[in-house]
Amino acid sequence: MKELQSDSLVITSQAQCRDCYRCLRVCPVKAIRLKEGQASVDDQLCIGCGTCIRECPQHAKQYRRDLDKVIEMIRQGEKVAVSIAPSMAVVWSDWRVGRLASALRRCGFQFIAETAYGASLAARLTQDYFDDHSPQGDIMAACPAVVTYIEKYFPEMTDRLLPIPSPMIVHGRFLKDYLGPDWKVVFIGPCVAKKAEAGRSEYAGVIDAVITFEELQDWLNQEGIDLKNCEESPFDQQVPGPSRNYPLPGGALASALLPSDLLSSNHIAISGGDALNEALVALKDQALPVLLEPLFCQHGCIDGPALGTEDNLLVRRARLLDYTQSKHEESSLPDNYHKYESVAYHSQNHDQPQITEDQIRAILEQTGKIRPEDQLNCGACGYSSCRENAIAVIRGMAEIEMCMPYMRRMAERRTDRIIETSPNGIIILDHDLKVISMNPSFQTMFMCSGSFLGRQIAELIDPEPFERLVAGEEIVESIQKYESYRLICQQICYALREERQYVGIFVNITSSQLNQKKLDSLRAQTILQAQDLLKHQIEMARQIAGFLGESTAQGEQLVENLMKLAQDEPSRHERKASLWDIYTSK
Repeated sequence: MKELQSDSLVITSQAQCRDCYRCLRVCPVKAIRLKEGQASVDDQLCIGCGTCIRECPQHAKQYRRDLDKVIEMIRQGEKVAVSIAPSMAVVWSDWRVGRLASALRRCGFQFIAETAYGASLAARLTQDYFDDHSPQGDIMAACPAVVTYIEKYFPEMTDRLLPIPSPMIVHGRFLKDYLGPDWKVVFIGPCVAKKAEAGRSEYAGVIDAVITFEELQDWLNQEGIDLKNCEESPFDQQVPGPSRNYPLPGGALASALLPSDLLSSNHIAISGGDALNEALVALKDQALPVLLEPLFCQHGCIDGPALGTEDNLLVRRARLLDYTQSKHEESSLPDNYHKYESVAYHSQNHDQPQITEDQIRAILEQTGKIRPEDQLNCGACGYSSCRENAIAVIRGMAEIEMCMPYMRRMAERRTDRIIETSPNGIIILDHDLKVISMNPSFQTMFMCSGSFLGRQIAELIDPEPFERLVAGEEIVESIQKYESYRLICQQICYALREERQYVGIFVNITSSQLNQKKLDSLRAQTILQAQDLLKHQIEMARQIAGFLGESTAQGEQLVENLMKLAQDEPSRHERKASLWDIYTSK
């Protein structure tokens, strides 16, 4: 899949986003903005938990990739150390995890260490803190998504966060101190929120880049590095086995090197956004004598959004515990580890425009939910109540069209409107061929009213087309003449098998049929007249031809006689002499 380029932590591919609202339904803080059916993440509201990335069925949500940045560091000849989360054993299990250090060295890393060492430091700092303080509703800050959630949505509780950074930050500070400030530190883990945590101003220069297990696997594939061809080799820093438990709920304090009485009823380990919200609400109004250890991902870091494996949750958990229990290394902490604990949290509460009851009422009225009984609170839109959805619409985070019941009503109304205003007669019958519904056009065509509902269609018209449907035919088309109604109809009847109903659509073609009949009659008369005219013309031509022939013959005879006379006539003198002779002889 092509990677999207953006400065935002979570990016949406509009080409792949299919208007399903799943990201909105699963987002614990409703940081999804819907506009024209396209879902995008509002950076001001997002906490970087990556839930939308994991849950998007179309893979339209992606996180910012920083692999190129890491590769460029190494190509530039930088000295780069890696801090890799212990949940790596979930992805590269058994013998593979023992060869991962060699694979990372082939990638160009010069110092390979586990973030679990930072977990040991953070656990010791936490233990020392409570040696001097009693738990009063304090919250551990190991999970960056939890920290951001509190800063943005429970800003009044930021002072409850322990002043001890996450294992990644503690380990990064240690490595910079241990190796030297000229070293670069790259964190590798299953968490998207770690990318945002590394960019916090108070942690500037501690972690130079964050990549996920998915990015690391892509890198290994690009370089053609196969763990089968890598030798088994240890990490460059020894880590006690228990400190690898911190990806699991309750595992952070279990990472402490010394026994602790914090693992008691006063220590509450939770995971998941809902559980976190419930706990914060409980602690908001009173300082209970408890220490809260929250992880935002359900079941902890072994369920991170960029883990890169689809193995069963129980299998993942078993792999991590097996890795943890198989390592019993001894390691000591530096004497000056307290210098890694400084941290500052900031309220990030963003004031929203004031929403009035009149605005909410207007949206509810527009969607037909002004009455409480009409507010289904079905959650199909992604919001838990119709009121929350209305507020989101006012704030520009949602659209009215996201309400499924509302859109269904609109579709039904449009369908009803089409049927009601259709110029064609439409009738619906039940399985007994009784009238269920008929539109105004049908009533006009067949001179009936709504009082006919529930009666047999046979009382109105010939039921034969519908009887054929009952017999098994799917569609019957014909042209029928209804003398008693002075109608000629082209009718289409079809069956709705699942509903056990039958639909008839009647198109009035009476006028067109009569016009066609008139046209056919005119055409026949025209043909007859044309035939008579043709016969008359032929007779006239014959007679004219006869007359012309007789006249021609007579003309020819006249010419011949004239010519003959011309040839036989005596000369004038001879004629005169002849006449004289006759006269004188008398």
